[in-house]
Amino acid sequence: MRTDTGTDPDEALHAAIAEASAASLRAAAPDPVTTDWAQSALRTHYGLSGTVAPAADRSGRCFELALPDGSLGELHVARPGADPEVIDFEVQALLHIARVDCGLPVQRPVPSQDGAPWLMLADDQGQPRAVRLLRRPQGQPMAHGRATSPDAVARILARLDGALARLWHVAGEKNLPGDIQRADRIRALLDLVPDATHRALAHQALDAFEQRAKPVLPALRRQPIHNDLGVHALLVDPAAAGEIVGILDFSSIVEAPLVCSLAGTAAWQIGIGQHDTGEDAIAVVAGFAAAYHAVTPLQEIEMRLLPDLTRARLAMDLAIGCWRLARDPMNSGELKTQNTIAAHRLRLMAACSPEKACEAVLQACRTADAG
Repeated sequence: MRTDTGTDPDEALHAAIAEASAASLRAAAPDPVTTDWAQSALRTHYGLSGTVAPAADRSGRCFELALPDGSLGELHVARPGADPEVIDFEVQALLHIARVDCGLPVQRPVPSQDGAPWLMLADDQGQPRAVRLLRRPQGQPMAHGRATSPDAVARILARLDGALARLWHVAGEKNLPGDIQRADRIRALLDLVPDATHRALAHQALDAFEQRAKPVLPALRRQPIHNDLGVHALLVDPAAAGEIVGILDFSSIVEAPLVCSLAGTAAWQIGIGQHDTGEDAIAVVAGFAAAYHAVTPLQEIEMRLLPDLTRARLAMDLAIGCWRLARDPMNSGELKTQNTIAAHRLRLMAACSPEKACEAVLQACRTADAG
């Protein structure tokens, strides 16, 4: 499929995110495995039997089962060709968190009978597949549960970043997709954004990123970050006013400037219908920064860069969402909704001047210091 500009979505994504492998870019088939295969893998390598059921994500690569201690287990099967070092990065992050902050409610790797935290197994077609069994925290997905305050999300993000601060992994040096510090690499995909106004807003966000943020990012403190802590990755206790009781899905983990963690998650806090002006949106981002700052103090340069990095993340979400829509038009309903949300958030952020946005963040953090 080609767009009206003559751009092939595959070629555009390869050019925009050149560091991603061809295998990781295939958005067509989910490369499922059978339930029988999953059950055999659990029995042979983990000594587990019992009922195994496909998870609700419908990918055919995640299966649920009850573990001997009564907790919920999830068997995750990577696509063929997935980078083993990236899989190991995810698993080692979970193991590291368990060592340094065991109270953080993240998934816990369950070792195989040989003690391995993850395995490489051949599927029914003989293709090697990375497999890991994770113990899932109890809770209800935030997307379906009671509303949780942005402050609560900011605090648990700050704690999570603190736990990951001293982790090093060789895969952290890889250029991985979805990384805000390389936001300008997706500019070619903006040709796929159908609305001219939204396309212009995304270009302006990337312009601001290149002019003000990108030159100073190399000098900032950096570490592994979750990189995708949205409502799909958080579990809440429906009986405790939306208290966060679970953190899921470390598959997007990258090593990046710490402020990119804050920017990526702050972008999710701008709600549809709740914040109708640029001032409303930046107040949410500033409040989120202040709650984070109260746990993990931010440097002034990080505070100043936060609005531009949040806009850059939203431009990435819109560009990659439109690429996915071009690749998967049969899933247009959900993808169009996600793209509409990203465009709305981007419009709200753009309505506030950079100077006013920076001052709002600085003032909110100063107030947190004084309080």
